[in-house]
Amino acid sequence: MTPIRAAIASVCLAATVACAPLGGTATRAAVQPDLGSLPAMKTFARQAPPPVTRSNEDIARDILDLVFELESGRTVPRLTRFDGPITVRVIGASPPTLGPDLDRLIARLRTEARLDIRPTTGTASITIETMPKTRLQRAVPNAACFVVPGVSSWDEFRTHRNTARTDWTQLRARSRAAIFVPSDVSPQEIRDCLHEEMAQALGPLNDLYRLPDSVFNDDNMHAVLTGFDMLVLRAIYAPELANGMIRDDVARRLPALLRRLNPRGAGIPANQRIKPSRAWKGRIESALRDEGGRPRRLAAAQDAVTLATQAGWTGPRRGFSYYVLGRLQLATSPEAARRSFERAAISYAAPETAVQKAHVGVQLAALALRSGDAQRTLAITSEAIPIARSHENAALLSTLLMFQAEAEDLAGRRPQAAATRLDSLAWARYGFGRSEAVRARLTAISDLTPG
Repeated sequence: MTPIRAAIASVCLAATVACAPLGGTATRAAVQPDLGSLPAMKTFARQAPPPVTRSNEDIARDILDLVFELESGRTVPRLTRFDGPITVRVIGASPPTLGPDLDRLIARLRTEARLDIRPTTGTASITIETMPKTRLQRAVPNAACFVVPGVSSWDEFRTHRNTARTDWTQLRARSRAAIFVPSDVSPQEIRDCLHEEMAQALGPLNDLYRLPDSVFNDDNMHAVLTGFDMLVLRAIYAPELANGMIRDDVARRLPALLRRLNPRGAGIPANQRIKPSRAWKGRIESALRDEGGRPRRLAAAQDAVTLATQAGWTGPRRGFSYYVLGRLQLATSPEAARRSFERAAISYAAPETAVQKAHVGVQLAALALRSGDAQRTLAITSEAIPIARSHENAALLSTLLMFQAEAEDLAGRRPQAAATRLDSLAWARYGFGRSEAVRARLTAISDLTPG
């Protein structure tokens, strides 16, 4: 995960921070259970991701841009992948949820992406090394987690950092990679790192803001690998492709390959191709960087909205522009923020951007609750909660459940509110980890409720 992606993650998932500008002085005593004995942690059962609903022509273009470019804009000259069976091991202190989450991920990669991948305790193709977050960030400030080719340990990474050995553009094939994950963060953050960095170790090296249904999007709205992501990995490892192929070679083979792997996509019309905008991406990144100062960040977000509107974008990039703008407007103009979030929700109306709309729902629920509108809050959360659940995002799900519980209390449904709040805490244990973080989330949301 790049530093800018980590910054975006904090924007999208830190609902306590998101709600803080709406707060102020608490207007009533928070209705809270004793958090000294939290309920048992809830985790997600395995479920099939939604099918890919876009055209093969669009998917082929996405694969080419994901494989043959880095996030920095540098060109990757050739396709690289692992040849033969892929093995995975974990070294370092392993948090209790890491093993089960990794097993689930490997099972999905075997069944959905059809990869020959398995865990091992010996020398491995991919090594996952855990360490304290502070140690990881001393080497790569602000990164939540990251993957490096050509090495199998932290010591090797430090020795060969910034050399050809660890340069994705210099590879001719993939033989080893190391994923570095913090050991002292929430279970969900560890799992999300596993999904994103494992996928990058195996295949795509780029992120594209235009993708509505992928973890390979710097908006960081998706928590786990999607059906699209699995299709991309399956295509990269298809027998029609091979290490060393250049972009044109891969482009010639993708249409027939995708007809075989995704026949339904052959009959879906392609979207009009929209040229990427470095100016828009630059303004979004400026809006997300803390060091810019709020007035400059706000101006950058407004510029991003203008550029997205002028470009005629109607999907994830326009939605994210309004989402970031709304977040920055909360502190000084809640009404302007509400309008921005409502426009973001409109941009996220398509089925493939349902989880993005659920993230926006957190902000709209906060505004509705603060105004005392219990029914509006319940309408928003009732729509968003099933989406958060189906996309396996416990942090988002628990936050929405906390809003729902507050609205039920406000509406006089005390027993129902108590049950909802208890459910929210069980999911919060996975989504946020430490009891202090759970308490902070619950308190921040409770403080929004009028007396």
